[in-house]
Amino acid sequence: MNALRGILATLLSLVAEPDLSHVAVAFDHVIESFRNQLYAGYKTGDGVDPDLLAQFHPAERATAALGIVAWPMVEFEADDALAAAAFRWRDAPGVEQVVICSPDKDLSQCVVGTRVICRDRRRAIDRDAAGVVARFGVAPESIPDWLALVGDSADGYPGIPGWGEKSAAAVLARHLHVEAIPDEPSRWGVDVRGRDRLAAALRERRDEALLYKRLATLRTDVPLAEELADLEWRGARRAELEPLCREIGAPELLERVRRWRAA
Repeated sequence: MNALRGILATLLSLVAEPDLSHVAVAFDHVIESFRNQLYAGYKTGDGVDPDLLAQFHPAERATAALGIVAWPMVEFEADDALAAAAFRWRDAPGVEQVVICSPDKDLSQCVVGTRVICRDRRRAIDRDAAGVVARFGVAPESIPDWLALVGDSADGYPGIPGWGEKSAAAVLARHLHVEAIPDEPSRWGVDVRGRDRLAAALRERRDEALLYKRLATLRTDVPLAEELADLEWRGARRAELEPLCREIGAPELLERVRRWRAA
């Protein structure tokens, strides 16, 4: 139950932050998604420790007990839900800022100026649009293209042979998207080490690169049932949280609840 205790502790810390008003948590209810149909090598649940896997669904229960909206994803992935929520509500009246709490590289594509940012809470790092450029060398809109070239071992696709972070950043900073990169490297307009070799690899595997880009592109059309008002955090649900904390042997977590939802 250590993972479940951990998620409860970190979510209690999150809702204690003074500027938080609305919150939701997305889960990979099943690890596979529509992307597995597109690419056989995409990540699956194979190799996940059974003791950890057994805590996935209880984690959703724990989140709901804290009074937090939970989005259990089946066809889509958790990151798609976060991307859809950020897209839907970033310009909603009364919303000052959307903070996506995840260190995942692919979520950087959701960043918009300082209005939508990514936060690595463990490392205490916020990444706005300027921060995305500083970290990856490309703007948020080019993150799927960058991942397509470089690859993402966490999601199971390899990228294009020879392409690394620096070469991908240099070329995409000029051309923005994989589709716009000319076959002929003399037309790239940037000096990249080994560009003839890189250009040959991309010519041979451009279809693969476009597939990887599709895998890396988060969906903003995920059907989320809630309205923004439903995400307002009003406190934990005592009748659900107290027995859960006793069940997992962590009653001390109840002392950290700063607000209980009115019955």
